Amino acid sequence: MEPYIILWIVSLVIGLVVIGVVAFLLHQIKSTAKTIDGAAAQIWTQGKLTANNTIQIPIFLSTTNKVVGKIYDSAVKIIKGSDAIKQHAKGCPGCPRCILEHKKA
Repeated sequence: MEPYIILWIVSLVIGLVVIGVVAFLLHQIKSTAKTIDGAAAQIWTQGKLTANNTIQIPIFLSTTNKVVGKIYDSAVKIIKGSDAIKQHAKGCPGCPRCILEHKKA
């Protein structure tokens, strides 16, 4: 065989090997990109769900504050009533008279 034919065959073989390696590397890059895209999509979905949950906080907070205010007002009334009962119990020996007077009023 002549030298230029051998050179041509060797060049074709080297070219085919390089094309194979490049195709393999491009396939690896494509697979990695798909994996990254899937993970990014999951992160995006979770971010949207978190945003939907946190946007409700001010609405629920104002409702919670109203309920807590009512509970606080009731607790203050209960404390005042129990203090009045304590004060009355200190000076009242048996209290039937107080009961009868309270029913008349």
